Amino acid sequence: MRVLMLTNMYPHEADRSFGTFVYEQVRALRALGVDIDVLFINGRASRLNYLAAYPRLWRQLRHVRYDLIHAHYVFSGMVARAQWGLPIVQSFHAPGQMHTYQGWLCRRLVPLVDAVIVTSEDHKARLGYEGAHIIPCGVDFELFAPRPQAEARAALGWDPERKVVLWVGDPRPEKRVDLAHATYEVLRRRRDDVDLRVVSKVPHDSVPTYMNAGDVLLLTSDHEGSPVVIKEAMACNLPIVATAVGDVPQVLAGVEGCYLAEQSPDDFAAKVELALALNGRTRGREAIQHLQTNVEAQTLVGLYEQVLARRRAGRAAQ
Repeated sequence: MRVLMLTNMYPHEADRSFGTFVYEQVRALRALGVDIDVLFINGRASRLNYLAAYPRLWRQLRHVRYDLIHAHYVFSGMVARAQWGLPIVQSFHAPGQMHTYQGWLCRRLVPLVDAVIVTSEDHKARLGYEGAHIIPCGVDFELFAPRPQAEARAALGWDPERKVVLWVGDPRPEKRVDLAHATYEVLRRRRDDVDLRVVSKVPHDSVPTYMNAGDVLLLTSDHEGSPVVIKEAMACNLPIVATAVGDVPQVLAGVEGCYLAEQSPDDFAAKVELALALNGRTRGREAIQHLQTNVEAQTLVGLYEQVLARRRAGRAAQ
């Protein structure tokens, strides 16, 4: 099977951490024997790159025969739909955008593609399409695994005696890094042994070192689908305090040392203190065995095969 992955998020020279969840998906699919090419549209650098993507796509399709296109995000899907020869599997992300013009575009694109993927039940409800497949992005258990905290801290040069609260991600407005800073200010008034470390734009293979060096991960977002950073922390057995967004309540459910918080600095600080009181690691890795990238890839291959079988059946009926 040969697939063209069309995405506007993917690691590149200027930002090695950009769209790592798509990169990990591609890597897991390749491990299963799927032949994949990636066409990356850097819309963040310039919106004009979306216009340039149309001739890039047509040139690619002239030179390579694919079985289907898998598009990530709505603008990539619109580019993919500039051709009708190949079926399209469309992945939507960022469910918080469903109430914006992008949500309107997503709903208009749905009937024009062959299969739709969302990240959580909440995302599916926001999209309003019953036929959407829920396939959350997975985590690579080989890359994200527990290691001694002292070893990780030594690699980063961090004080082994301090308590470290981590915030990991791209500090876009909806990610609310301001809430992480406000939480830290509350904690500083209560105790003098805590540091906040904001980790952004680091290579993806460096993130496990930060996860293992930290004591608690904060997720302060206004909205999410199925945030990979939560699963990465779980795979490293790192305690977590997070807002109840997307599928986070389901992923954290029943794991000691992981807490949901209201979006207030005081509540976040209180939950961080509970997580620090654990004074150790969680059993999060056990809880997310089903959320590994290889499981995600197997599910995707099954969906690809369904789409291709429907396409063959449709042609046979003509």
